[in-house]
Amino acid sequence: MDTEKIYNILTVAAVTLIFGFLILAVMVNLKSEGFAIALVGACILIFIVASSILIIYSDRIGFINRFKTSSADTKEADSFVKAYRNTILFKVILLLGLIILLLFLSLLTLYIHQNWVDFQGMIDILIGHMQGRTYPAGDPRLYADILICDDRLPRVVCIIVAGASLAVGGCVMQSVVKNPLADPFTTGISSGAVLGVAFAMIMGFTISNGGQMGVIINAFVFGLIPTALMIVIARISNGSVVTIILVGTALSYIFASFTTVLMIGADETQMDQVFKWQVGSLAGMTWTSAYTMAAFFLICGTILILMSNKLNIMSAGDSEARSLGMNVERFRAFCMVILSLMTCAVISFTGIIGFLGLLCPHIVRLLVGSDNRAVIPVSAALGATILMFADLVSRNIAADIMPVGVVMSFIGGPLFLILLLRSKKGVFN
Repeated sequence: MDTEKIYNILTVAAVTLIFGFLILAVMVNLKSEGFAIALVGACILIFIVASSILIIYSDRIGFINRFKTSSADTKEADSFVKAYRNTILFKVILLLGLIILLLFLSLLTLYIHQNWVDFQGMIDILIGHMQGRTYPAGDPRLYADILICDDRLPRVVCIIVAGASLAVGGCVMQSVVKNPLADPFTTGISSGAVLGVAFAMIMGFTISNGGQMGVIINAFVFGLIPTALMIVIARISNGSVVTIILVGTALSYIFASFTTVLMIGADETQMDQVFKWQVGSLAGMTWTSAYTMAAFFLICGTILILMSNKLNIMSAGDSEARSLGMNVERFRAFCMVILSLMTCAVISFTGIIGFLGLLCPHIVRLLVGSDNRAVIPVSAALGATILMFADLVSRNIAADIMPVGVVMSFIGGPLFLILLLRSKKGVFN
C-alpha cells in the first residue's frame, strides 16, 4: 500500500472519528427521542463520511473523471462553454445541497426536546405563526408556539447569521491580505471584543448606558479598535500584507493580556461571565439579537458580494492589482472596515467562535476554486451549516449545555489540520 492510500484512509478515519464521536454522544443523550432521531444521526454521519470519501478519492471516481475531462477540453469554443456551464452547475448544486442540509438541521434543532407536538405539528406551528394564528389557553399548541417561535427560532436565525458572517469575514480577509491564516479570530477583532466585555462586566465601564445592551455595544466598539490600529500602523509603516497579519496577531495578544489583567481582580461570577464570552456561546439569543446581526450581515454581505470581482484581483497580489489600476491600500482598508462591522455585530452577541473563518474558505476553495463570486455564498452556507451542527451537539452532548465555541474548536482544529496536511498547492491557486 503506497503512502497516498495510507493518507486517504487516515483522513477518512479521522473525519469519521471526529463526527462519529459527536453524533453518537448526541444520540445517546437523545435516546428518549426515539428511533427517528437516531436514524437522523446515522444519516448525517453517512453523509459526512461519503462527502469525505468523495473529496479524497475524486480522481478515481468515474463520473467525476468524465466531468473533469469534459471541462478540461476547452480548445474549441463549444467545449469552453460546456466546461463553464458544468462548473456553474456544480457550484449551484453544492450551494443548494448545503442549504437543504442547513434547513434540515434547523428543523431538527427546533424539534428535539419538546413534547407538545410531533414533527408535522411543529411544521404547522411554524406556518401558523407566520399567518398570525392564535390558540386557546391550555392548548398544547400554544405552549409549542411559545417554545418554538419565541425561544428557539431566534436562536436558529442567530446561528445561521453568525455562521455565515464569520465564514464570509474569514473568506474576505484572506482574499484582501492573500493569507490563508487571516480571519477575525487571528487578527485581534475577537480579542478586542472580549476586552470590551471585560471592561463592562468587571470595571463597570460601558460606552453607552449600562445593562446587557451596554455590554454588547462595548464588545462591538472594542472589536473595531484592532481593525483601525491595523490600518493605521500599516499605513505608517508602509508595510506589506504580511505586516498587517503580524500587527493583527500582536494586537490580539495585547488585548488578551489586558483581559487577563482585568480578570485577576474579578470575582467568581464576573470571571464566569467573561469566560463564556471567551469560549463563545449562543445562549440567550433573542429576536433583537437576530434582527441586529441579520441587518449587518445583509448590508455588509451584499457590499462584499458586489465587490467579489475586485476581491479576485486582490487575491492575485498587490502588484497585479495596482497594474490594473486599483488603489490597493484604500480598497483593503474599506474591506477591513466592512467585514469588521459584520463580524463585530456577531461577536458582540455570541463571544469568540473560532475556526469558522479559517475552515470554511479552505474547504470551499478546494471544491469550487478561488472565484469569490462562488466562494463567498458557498462559504456562508457552509459556515451556517457547520455552526448549526456544532450547536446541535453542544446542547445535546451532555446533561449540561456545553459552549458552542468548545465544540467548534473540537471540530475545526482536527479538520483544519487535515486540510493543511492534504493540501498540495496554495489555497488561492
